[in-house]
Amino acid sequence: MAKPTTIKDALARWEDRTKQEAISALDIGLQFQYPPIEKMDATLSNLVACQKLSLSSNMIEKISGISGMKNLRILSLARNYLKNLNGIEVLADTLEELWVSYNNIEKIKPIEAMKALKVFYISHNLVKDWAEFARIGVPPSLIDITFVGNPLNENMDTAVFIAEATRRLPNLKKLDGEPLIR
Repeated sequence: MAKPTTIKDALARWEDRTKQEAISALDIGLQFQYPPIEKMDATLSNLVACQKLSLSSNMIEKISGISGMKNLRILSLARNYLKNLNGIEVLADTLEELWVSYNNIEKIKPIEAMKALKVFYISHNLVKDWAEFARIGVPPSLIDITFVGNPLNENMDTAVFIAEATRRLPNLKKLDGEPLIR
């Protein structure tokens, strides 16, 4: 099998395709790489201007290399092999949207550090208990989540889940794409 694509190689391809310099770009999409990216690395920290980064649909197992991305507002890591959110805390002051649907995430403790997070898409993962779900309520700015497809709500009547989720997350305005009416 071919060696995985590195972040450096993916960025070089992106620059060739878009005719932009990655170091000054605001929106960078490295999704669907072939062969897939398996590791995030410190090359990402050079993307100081980047406000939106997509690494979706690769084979990434852990979050790393993003400490220098001081302007990052939106991070998409959907459809990867993430097992947890460790490493996301370095973006606690700036990240507003985190998209991690379709991974293998069971524990979400690092979400508690996120001060600016408004949108959290974590549908189709492995969150199975209310204690983990409650962590979503820690960032006071969080108003929009997708959660469908996790074991916690898969075995529960939809109306019961919505009632319980809104009780536990009083600031929530949107759940699974639907506005919440209280």
